[in-house]
Amino acid sequence: MSPHLVHDVPDGLTRRARSCVGTHGVRIDVRPVETHRRWWLERGIPAPVIDRMAAYQQRWGGLLLPPAARYDGGPRYLDPDSPEGSDSEGWWFEAGLQRTAVPYSFMIGPSGEFGIHAERWVPLHATVEGWVESLALAHHAAMWAQGITKVVGEDVDRIERDGHEPVGEVRGLADTWWRGADSLVAVCTGEAEALSFPRGRTAVIYSGLDDRGLRGGG
Repeated sequence: MSPHLVHDVPDGLTRRARSCVGTHGVRIDVRPVETHRRWWLERGIPAPVIDRMAAYQQRWGGLLLPPAARYDGGPRYLDPDSPEGSDSEGWWFEAGLQRTAVPYSFMIGPSGEFGIHAERWVPLHATVEGWVESLALAHHAAMWAQGITKVVGEDVDRIERDGHEPVGEVRGLADTWWRGADSLVAVCTGEAEALSFPRGRTAVIYSGLDDRGLRGGG
């Protein structure tokens, strides 16, 4: 499982995210999904679900990215495992192992969402690309901001967001990004929703950004 540089950055990302993955990411060799196909089929996992896992692995498998600011860094690296669900509710599979002992799993949802599963399933971003874009944007904003402020709990609702627009490339669901005249705001509610813990809501305000800091490569 020796790491190596990422020479095949997945397409469909912004220039900012492609640069982040290519510069700060590495690939780790992983065991192909196909080696488990028969075992999963014998246990009632539908073939289309295994096909989805194989496609995910082909695109993202073994990709190790810089730690996320939330979720104790996010998955250690991206790779599918542990399919679960039903034909009526849909099927999920693990997006990658946790870096630390957190009370939830990182999962890919029935429609390709990236999220966490604890007491309940909470999709954070509509796609894996959205999660990667969010990591890249956080890394970029932290480098360019003149000030960084963290807000938690009910205070998140008091953040002034007039004149801010959603950052579309992160494809935010429970977690969103907002762009203002000179600031970026990341709002993370995933842990609060998954663990029924309202104080877990968090926002990070990156202030004092010029145009390059607001958009650079986006």
